[in-house]
Amino acid sequence: MSKPAGQSLDRWGRIDGGSMNPIFKAYYDRWFRVEWDGLEHLPRTGGALLVSNHAGMFPIDGSVIALGIEREVGRAVYSLAHHGFWRFPFLGPALSGMGGVVGHPDNAHRLLRDDKNLVLVLPEGAKGPTKSPSQRYRLQRFGRGGFVETAMRAGVPIIPIALAGTEDTTPTLATFRLLGNDVPLTLNAVLFGPLLGAFLQFPAKVRARVLPPIHFDEPPELDHYPSSLLMDHAEAIREQIQQSLSQMLRARKNWWQG
Repeated sequence: MSKPAGQSLDRWGRIDGGSMNPIFKAYYDRWFRVEWDGLEHLPRTGGALLVSNHAGMFPIDGSVIALGIEREVGRAVYSLAHHGFWRFPFLGPALSGMGGVVGHPDNAHRLLRDDKNLVLVLPEGAKGPTKSPSQRYRLQRFGRGGFVETAMRAGVPIIPIALAGTEDTTPTLATFRLLGNDVPLTLNAVLFGPLLGAFLQFPAKVRARVLPPIHFDEPPELDHYPSSLLMDHAEAIREQIQQSLSQMLRARKNWWQG
């Protein structure tokens, strides 16, 4: 992503207003028709680690959260992403321009504690987008709790966010193993082909619910936090998002109306 005239880059490579891509704004407003609940739980100042569910062959969740929060609250969101994305000449700079940052603990600490930013992490990782149809809207394991340690060390709260509707934008029909990895076969790929199907999304209604912040008693910047404590917190947060997501799904009329 080239820097638009008159806009500046911060030290992370993010363009001012980077999440406000005109194409995605149109998708956000007219295709996904995103609605928010619980925005009062987002801090107007200070750092916080945002944690959400993750799904879709070409995931939209991070972009939905970043655009919605920048528009509704006026704060930038930085998203931690796998370093492999920056191996591609054009994808890396484009992600950086929208607030993407290589998901390394040092980067997360500087963003949260030094810069006091909002930082988004999706702890399901690749397990979310590649899960089987039988696991539809079932959150996968949140790793070993590394994101909890990140928040504790930085001395910031975790704010869970539940997203309903994102799995309807690229419905998974089946999964199969390819070179040792799980690969989903989506309805999009069947209808539009594997290349276009990875990018073309169905116009599902997306709802986002921000849950109350979770504060920790442990002091920041310790050299070590017990792994059992981290995993217990991670599982509790995963279950909290799952319960909220299940409530949202029970309350909605259908995938189109939400």
